[in-house]
Amino acid sequence: MCCLLHVQRYTHTVEHQVCREGRYNLDPNIKFFSLPPVHGALRKFVDHPADFCFKLPDCLTFEQGALVEPLSIAVHACRRAGVGPGKKVAILGAGPIGLMMLAAAKAFSASSVAITDIRPGNLPVAQTLGAKFALDQSKAVSTAENVEAIRAVFPEGPDIVIDCVGFSSTITTALQAVASGGTVVQVGLGEDTCCAPTMQTVFKEINFTGSWLYTNTFPLCISLLEEGKIQTEPLITHRLGFSEEEILKGFQIASTSATTGAIKVMFSW
Repeated sequence: MCCLLHVQRYTHTVEHQVCREGRYNLDPNIKFFSLPPVHGALRKFVDHPADFCFKLPDCLTFEQGALVEPLSIAVHACRRAGVGPGKKVAILGAGPIGLMMLAAAKAFSASSVAITDIRPGNLPVAQTLGAKFALDQSKAVSTAENVEAIRAVFPEGPDIVIDCVGFSSTITTALQAVASGGTVVQVGLGEDTCCAPTMQTVFKEINFTGSWLYTNTFPLCISLLEEGKIQTEPLITHRLGFSEEEILKGFQIASTSATTGAIKVMFSW
């Protein structure tokens, strides 16, 4: 008997208190596919613990299953942010994770979502996924202009800003644009060390938190896909086979997304 499975990309131990509390994404001994020194899973067969394998419903395709993992990153961040009905959300960065964040925020019933990017190529996809505002920041020359663009659509500031980029400029934008008493969630890992006006968190009582990987998200993500609450088709821009030649071509396409327009590149056999 054959069934479609999706595997969570990492395993963990139970040696640390955070793991026993269910926050196993914070395990210092975590083993994550494609995170050195652990190899990736670009192969036909993977030996993986059964506890981290999830059966896909018959109505879902392999492509939808492949997007459970990046969707999990978005779902975890939305949970951390408190996204829900009535919330105004701004997302910085319209790359694959930013677009997934948009889809998740809509599925979590955010009242309105804005997404920004300095490369406008993905903004039409963002509109397809339900963005109320898709802000082209390609001509902005300062953080102040980025903040002004967000405040133009959310005059009092968004309740939640999710930074999917992770540079000093985007963190600064998030802290300055968010409403007083709002929440900023850091997801992007653009720089190891960033400089930002952290005193804003004091004067505006901002809840500033990070979001790392995901925990206990796969069942919900699979359910959202099964119920049709998350669109995946607009995110898949390229499809290739599983030969060595096509895999190399796919990585080249993905690594030059500024020119190829790649969002998600799919391999299949």
